[in-house]
Amino acid sequence: MKKQFVVIGLGRFGGSVTKTLISLGYEVMGIDKDERRVQEYASILTHVYQGDSTDDQVMRELGIRNMDHAIVAIGEDLQSSILTTLILKDMGVKFVTAKATSDYHQRVLEGVGADHIVHPERDTGVRVAHQVTSKNMIEYLELSPEYSLVEIIAPETFGRKTLKTLDFRAKFGCSVMAIRRTNNELVVSPHADEIIFEGDMLVIIGKNTDIARFERTFED
Repeated sequence: MKKQFVVIGLGRFGGSVTKTLISLGYEVMGIDKDERRVQEYASILTHVYQGDSTDDQVMRELGIRNMDHAIVAIGEDLQSSILTTLILKDMGVKFVTAKATSDYHQRVLEGVGADHIVHPERDTGVRVAHQVTSKNMIEYLELSPEYSLVEIIAPETFGRKTLKTLDFRAKFGCSVMAIRRTNNELVVSPHADEIIFEGDMLVIIGKNTDIARFERTFED
């Protein structure tokens, strides 16, 4: 069963996260205080609500506690951002990613229980959406509207298998450009008989649609 996401705050950053998650095939709920933003996303989200995320009762009525992952993308209202994060963790949401606008904001968010912090000046909504859907992803770089490059930590299931056995090209349409071993050894343009070990970092390139299919390998 796919993860269920809720994005709180549908501004530029939250909207980018939302649209990318939808393009990857995930179910997303959206929440914003601004009625205009709610109307804007009504055509692409099955569940989008106008509401105050700092109101504990409102959040409970929306069933937020059942979500696998919440992204708090509230803008400059630090108080709302912090209180929303606190409410989410208090409700038992498994994983909360929160947007921080400063180092101070980050420290407070961490203090109230945020599991992951992102900074919009360096973390694009597209990048964050890809990161929150894969526990093994380190980096995501969109090379063009059609192609991307990702850095993935090889999971246990890849351990001691060759690239030929894993058959990236046939299964996912992606190419492994490089492998960084846990001892920092770098293997560039690895051959088909190269063995992958658990913990190796794989640099993979491919079409965005194929990358999205590959990412689902790493869902919880």
